[in-house]
Amino acid sequence: MTTKRLSTGVLFLVFGTLASAACTESRTAGTGRTEREKDSLIGQSKVPGASAVKRAMAASDSAQNRVTQEDSASTSP
Repeated sequence: MTTKRLSTGVLFLVFGTLASAACTESRTAGTGRTEREKDSLIGQSKVPGASAVKRAMAASDSAQNRVTQEDSASTSP
């Protein structure tokens, strides 16, 4: 097996593992908290990068609200 084929195979294996992990349930087994709850706790903490997590959550909320408004506007007469 050539090095290029081997590294391509490893890349697909890693990508497949990450993709399957992303499709798992949003609750974590250890704490019972959802990803959103964990992110909220991180956003409220004093650790480096916490403000970025908080801003990302606000941006996500804003985008979700916008989508919800667009969906309700398209279904309303």
